[in-house]
Amino acid sequence: MQGYVISILIAAVIAVVVSALMGPFMIPFLQRLKVGQNIREEGPQRHYAKAGTPTMGGIIIITAVMLAAFIMAGSNAEVLAAVLVMTAFGGIGFWDDYIKVVLKRSLGLRAREKLLLQLLIGLLFGILLIYYFHRGTEIIIPFSGTVIDLGYIYVPFLILVLIATSNAVNLTDGLDGLASGVTFFVALAFVLICLMTSHYQLGVFCAALVGACVGFLIFNHYPARVFMGDTGSMALGGAMAAIAAITRSEVALLILGGVYVIEALSVIIQVISFQTTGKRVFLMSPLHHHFELKGWPETKVVKVFSLASLAFVVLGLLAFKGIGIR
Repeated sequence: MQGYVISILIAAVIAVVVSALMGPFMIPFLQRLKVGQNIREEGPQRHYAKAGTPTMGGIIIITAVMLAAFIMAGSNAEVLAAVLVMTAFGGIGFWDDYIKVVLKRSLGLRAREKLLLQLLIGLLFGILLIYYFHRGTEIIIPFSGTVIDLGYIYVPFLILVLIATSNAVNLTDGLDGLASGVTFFVALAFVLICLMTSHYQLGVFCAALVGACVGFLIFNHYPARVFMGDTGSMALGGAMAAIAAITRSEVALLILGGVYVIEALSVIIQVISFQTTGKRVFLMSPLHHHFELKGWPETKVVKVFSLASLAFVVLGLLAFKGIGIR
């Protein structure tokens, strides 16, 4: 196991270095392509200053993760599967970003187009897990360790996890350093879960995600020089869900990714409340914008949400501890 721990540490370092080296080249390249971020008119006014900041920086994250994972884990099947899911969801995000910032169509991919692509990826990944990895169709309930066999509904469940996680991370990506800061802790937790469940090579992939988030934060912390865009947020969400599925921690992900869940719920609550009563529960959703409009500096919101992510991760690890099913 000691050898795997060393590989995990090296993978994280490689990802940090790759992303740190890519930034000074990628950011000017994106600027030359004029792929600047569009700012929502109904958003906080202070965000207007961010207009034109290069987006699609998720390319940096995806590249760093792939290089670090393949260098340290080779062609391991679990790592390859996680990379494919990450890049597939990143590809959807890239397509969405391209339509919005290059073709100047503000709505990007149509919702049904995005959903169809996510459904297809989830279906293929579910089939791969069951028939190639022989993962089975069981899920584990945190704290109790109860195992429930979902049978034929496991694949639809997995598709729901993939879609929900990728979109929740996408909603979290609204402030400088927020999504990458929150995901840093979630990915770090998955490193430990991989060690607990003997998915050592997959732990290398998780460590690469940790390193890529750290390296990206060099350029994404306030005031951000580049945004990850849907390219990055969709890729990170897909990666988190893929890791959870392989390690049978899909339900634990609800706790580990508590910040993602709260951000998504704030949007759902806001929409339902406004459509049924005509009133808004929050000043603005997702939740991080509510606190911005309450007067919190952007850096304070990011720090508080990142600390909340750390707290959720600790709780999630306590919920998962001792289950240890491969």
